[in-house]
Amino acid sequence: MKKFEERLERLEKISDDIRSADIPLEKALSLFEEGIKLAKGLEKDIDKMEGKIQILVNQPILPEEEPELDLFAGAGED
Repeated sequence: MKKFEERLERLEKISDDIRSADIPLEKALSLFEEGIKLAKGLEKDIDKMEGKIQILVNQPILPEEEPELDLFAGAGED
């Protein structure tokens, strides 16, 4: 499977090609179909990314453990 960015670039290229006035109808329809498939796949990927982001954002922040300093350790041992 292609990377997200590669598929997004392809979708942008398809969009530009379809907007071109000199493209035959059959070619435009074929590109449109490819674009819809790409868009749906990209949308699924974005939904997955949003889910991961929500999990990360909603995780409780655990306080960093500070080392315990026993200032009196060994004080009574002479």
